[in-house]
Amino acid sequence: MRRLNPKYIRLAAIIAASLLVILLISGYIAYTKREAILQSQIAKAKAKAKQLYHLDLQIASAHFTGLTTVTCENITIVPENRDSLLNIKHFDVSIKLWPLLFGNIKLANVDLLNGHLNLTDKKGVKNFDFLFKKKADSAQTHTKVDLSVLANNLIKQVLYKIPDNLTVDNFLVSFTNDSTQLKLLTQTAKIDDGDLTSTIKINDTVATWHFAGTMHPSDKEIDVKLYAEKGKVEIPFIEKRFHARVNFDNLTIKLNNVKHSDGETQIETYCSAHNLLVNQPGLAANNIIVQDGSIEANFFVGSNYVSLDSSSIIHLKKMSAHPFIKYTLKPVKIYELKVTTGWQNAQDIFDSFPTGMFETLEGIKVAGKLNYSANFYLNNAQPDSLKFDSRMDKDPDFKITAYGKTDLGKLTRPFVYTPYENGKPMRPHLIGPENPEYTPLEEMSPYLRNAVMTAEDPTFYKHHGFVEKALRQSIVTDIKEHKFKRGGSTISMQLVKNSYLTRKKTLARKIEEILIVWMIENNNIMTKDRMLEVYFNIIEWGPGIYGISEAAHFYFGKSPSELTLGESIFLAKIVPRPKAGLYAFQPDGSLRPGLENYFNSLGRMMMGKGFAQADSSSYGFYTVYLKESQRRRVATVDSAAASKILNAPNDDDIDAAIPMIQEPEPAKKPNFFQRLFGKKDTVVQKTEKMLKDEEQQRIDAINPAGKTGKQIRQEKRAIKDDIKTKKQALKDQGKL
Repeated sequence: MRRLNPKYIRLAAIIAASLLVILLISGYIAYTKREAILQSQIAKAKAKAKQLYHLDLQIASAHFTGLTTVTCENITIVPENRDSLLNIKHFDVSIKLWPLLFGNIKLANVDLLNGHLNLTDKKGVKNFDFLFKKKADSAQTHTKVDLSVLANNLIKQVLYKIPDNLTVDNFLVSFTNDSTQLKLLTQTAKIDDGDLTSTIKINDTVATWHFAGTMHPSDKEIDVKLYAEKGKVEIPFIEKRFHARVNFDNLTIKLNNVKHSDGETQIETYCSAHNLLVNQPGLAANNIIVQDGSIEANFFVGSNYVSLDSSSIIHLKKMSAHPFIKYTLKPVKIYELKVTTGWQNAQDIFDSFPTGMFETLEGIKVAGKLNYSANFYLNNAQPDSLKFDSRMDKDPDFKITAYGKTDLGKLTRPFVYTPYENGKPMRPHLIGPENPEYTPLEEMSPYLRNAVMTAEDPTFYKHHGFVEKALRQSIVTDIKEHKFKRGGSTISMQLVKNSYLTRKKTLARKIEEILIVWMIENNNIMTKDRMLEVYFNIIEWGPGIYGISEAAHFYFGKSPSELTLGESIFLAKIVPRPKAGLYAFQPDGSLRPGLENYFNSLGRMMMGKGFAQADSSSYGFYTVYLKESQRRRVATVDSAAASKILNAPNDDDIDAAIPMIQEPEPAKKPNFFQRLFGKKDTVVQKTEKMLKDEEQQRIDAINPAGKTGKQIRQEKRAIKDDIKTKKQALKDQGKL
């Protein structure tokens, strides 16, 4: 081994000794001048706060009490012409020397006693609005920001501000606005050698929270749990701000690692919640409860993008999924989303759905395996190039062994259909041959079937419930219009929505609709002909008009088999907006001229499919006349108003229009034999039997698992009350 030259060893020793001497001299000077430096920095902070933020910062006393410890007494911050913002009686802080040598301020110890952070928002005046003001800088230039560097520096600064040891006693955070007050009093909070404990009072006596766990910011590791002393953690202000209620038993948050390399910052995190409850009208009609949910989230931040990596895993009880989300900011905004589950036991998937989210499928029993995948890619500059696909695959062994709360096969048999309007039950309808108004598919005009299918779902007999091209076009239209304008629903989806689900427009109901359609279409529960037949017999065709028989007689005094091409095109036009039906007519019974283009457009589409002959007279437009007895009910509105109503996005917009003159339909009179013998007709008997059978089926379908006897009795009473409501509605209509 070659020995080092003693000359170089002596030189290195001299240099090291010189540096040490310089360091000691600098330290001594800094130590002797530290009080002056401290006061100078405080004066600069006061001036900066005053000049840039209009804040009056006052510190009664500040001095060093150790080598690196500063003690402050009576700190106050008061914004100009605002309520006092901050008051701290006693504050000790010390920093670590080694990071300081490299220009980083890392807190070592913090003691905070008797403080109050007071946030107010009264009559539109906030005492914290300075936080949202941009600093004026005429010399400001726009430079390219590397998001990966920004994220790494931000996380580093946050971690550096977490002290190794912390003591907080009686620190109050309050927020007050014109109608609400929130108070969070940290009675105690300690970090002792990485162990965190705390006691926080919410609004004096409403609740007591605890943050507990371990914090090692130097190692970039944090593991903290939030829980309440009694009951659940109820997140304040959520209900008022977002019309939502959120609570949980406990919440765990972990930061496992942060590293920056090759132009990327990787952040490894974990979050879990136990018995998470969410109630938000736009999400679901009921409480949604996630019993056990967690996500292992690995974030990647690049120079111009933020992403949730596909190595991340979402867990919901027994089910898991791998999400991938990426948002690219420059040079154009790009949104990417992928979700994959891999093959999993189908029963595990259904058992893992959050309670209260998909009521129709609760208690369902299945066998086999399922695999779900979805892919979404949008270049904001080219929305027409949207890529979207979503699919659920099943293995050959997949099957439904028992229905849950709802019998998905009920539409294959006669059943009682009760439509709802604004949450209230309307007149029940017996959907079956025992009802004289029920129309089998073969007794409907071919023009009607083909006109509605061409307008609503041209590939009904070819698809399995969904048309991805239509869904993509719907999404593109919504993106361009910046609102939900186009639905993209197939006839299968419309049928499920009308027959199994409520009309409440929630995200959960839409997902439930998609799941039920997939179950029916991909498991041979119902034939296409039966689906179409039920569809025509239950959908709304006008205010209080349900089923094609009622519609044909209401508008034209005909049976469904007698409908002409023009009358069929008119009925196809009003399917998306049934309440607007009478607005299509003029007082003399003829159609409004503005509808002629629609007749020509749909007529040509039908001709292209071989459903109609070429017609130079607008495909029956001039032959359509409203039944004379109904003409008095036509609203006298101008063509522009009628056109707006006929093309409204949904019935909610139609309801705001000028109302039509509504006259109640005369109640059906009893026939001769009923008057003579006082007996009920066959339809009434069948309807009563169907209602009784429905009540028993729904009671038998109650899943007792995890429910008390009281809860089961309550469900039975609710079912019986619903059946009574249906019977009363029938009696009000003279049907019983």
